[in-house]
Amino acid sequence: MRNSLFTLLLFAAMLVDGYGQQAYTTRFESSGGLETPEYSEVVAYFQQLATDFDAIEMVEKGMTDAGFPLHVVLYDPRKQFDPEVWHRDDRLIVFINNGIHPGEPDGIDASMMLIRDLATGKLSLPENTVVALVPVYNIGGHLNRGSYSRVNQNGPAAYGFRANARNYDLNRDFIKADTRNARSFQELFHWLSPQLFIDTHVSNGADYQHVMTLISTQHNRLGGPMGTYLEDELEPQLYQGMADVGFPLVPYVNAWNGKPEDGWAQFKDSGRYSSGYAALFGTLSFMPETHMLKPYEERVRSTYALFETFFAVIQRDGHKILRLHDEQRKWLSQQVEVALNHQLNREEFKSIVFHGFESGFKPSDVSGLPRLYYDRGRPFTKQVAFYHTYVPGITIQVPKAYVIPQGWFQIIENLSRNGIKMERLEKDTVLQVTAYEIRDFKTTPRAYEGHYLHSDVQVDKKPGSYAFRKGDYVVPTQQVAIRYLVEVLEPQGEDSFFAWNFFDTILQAKEGYSAYVFEDLAAAYLAANPTIRQQLEEEKLRDESFAKDGSAQLRWVYENSSWKEKEYHAYPIYRLE
Repeated sequence: MRNSLFTLLLFAAMLVDGYGQQAYTTRFESSGGLETPEYSEVVAYFQQLATDFDAIEMVEKGMTDAGFPLHVVLYDPRKQFDPEVWHRDDRLIVFINNGIHPGEPDGIDASMMLIRDLATGKLSLPENTVVALVPVYNIGGHLNRGSYSRVNQNGPAAYGFRANARNYDLNRDFIKADTRNARSFQELFHWLSPQLFIDTHVSNGADYQHVMTLISTQHNRLGGPMGTYLEDELEPQLYQGMADVGFPLVPYVNAWNGKPEDGWAQFKDSGRYSSGYAALFGTLSFMPETHMLKPYEERVRSTYALFETFFAVIQRDGHKILRLHDEQRKWLSQQVEVALNHQLNREEFKSIVFHGFESGFKPSDVSGLPRLYYDRGRPFTKQVAFYHTYVPGITIQVPKAYVIPQGWFQIIENLSRNGIKMERLEKDTVLQVTAYEIRDFKTTPRAYEGHYLHSDVQVDKKPGSYAFRKGDYVVPTQQVAIRYLVEVLEPQGEDSFFAWNFFDTILQAKEGYSAYVFEDLAAAYLAANPTIRQQLEEEKLRDESFAKDGSAQLRWVYENSSWKEKEYHAYPIYRLE
């Protein structure tokens, strides 16, 4: 009886192993590392895994611009597919996002093999850990399949396009959320509330020996206990682990002068980017960037190896990461000031090992003029400078709350998707608040992701009593999302809603005057207000061209009178100090 049972179990195990090797072979594997699957194949593959393995579930979380739902694959050996339960039980959530740029599909193929290997037992998940992954985030771009849009890239044979169905670059949309993709992602992210986030990419830029590079979220911007752990402990373990498996890691080579041996600065992932967005909520965030010129098979294998390396770190530090994540969230909710617009400190750097190729110039076969090239016959290994420290550009003192008039519903909707706690005034109320007036700003002359970004915003503070209506919103700042709140609501922030044109209607005056009528009114006003008359005369003395411009002087009187349109340049988000 024992022998018969043993034979039956052995036969069953052989069937599972054979099934795993044959039925779950990916197109990447069957093509010898040359191809990546179409979108329908990806979805069908994960649906099959979810059907065959109880530890896998695939759910839909919102819609995308392509008209297809956003799929999320959940892997939990305990078969508990509820993030509330995961957090209650102190589970560590690894969230992987793939195909944000579908011309960079390395993570798609690596993730297909990853979930299969976890399900079939080829790979073990660290204790107390769960995985959530988006198989393809940019579905529209993945459907726009071809072989020529990534001219600098070495495979696969066919792939998707960078932009989505509405031609948005989704890795610039995490704050402004113009797309259905981004809005679904925001809700998904807060549903999961992961401790660790990985968004897979392929690099552009210089040539070098490394297959895998890594953007870690900027540790100064992350701040707190997680920022310290990231810089001092997590990154060294990742770099050592990847070196041990034959894929020596290097920070994303952000060296656009073509000579990385001269050193480079860490990429600053502001909130518009996936990792920068996730970091606003205290999540350890990474963008792996495989090297475009390496064969596709090597790139996918290195991505898979990086997933394994993350798992190895979690196996050692999982309990620490969970503790630090809790500490980070408490630290965030207690901040009294928040730094924005971080700038590179060019005095501080650390030395890192870089495996490169000697570069030089030779005559171009196209123009006959000197052109840059890299000589793969002359590899080198050098210590180079990596500038990894950023300092605040401005520091904002955090108010007790922000007050938002209900008419700005688009702002309210964005905050709601991001888990912001808000209260509504129960009756018409006068509050003592600080208002901003937009004094000056610059605007880019060219469209950028559907917007004309504002920068170098200058404001004047206007404290006073302001009347608010029943139903207007009061947003307390002492919450985990405080960094996000300050980032989007303070107009001087480089990724603020003001910078992204959400408030451009206040930058246009809606009323005016007929000069021939206002001349008499202005004269009477100056006669009744000698202080204003004196200021006008001083301005004439200060500015000769102004003194010769009657229309400018009339406009000056209007702007300094009670007739001035109070809504013009008045930023409609108020600070309750």
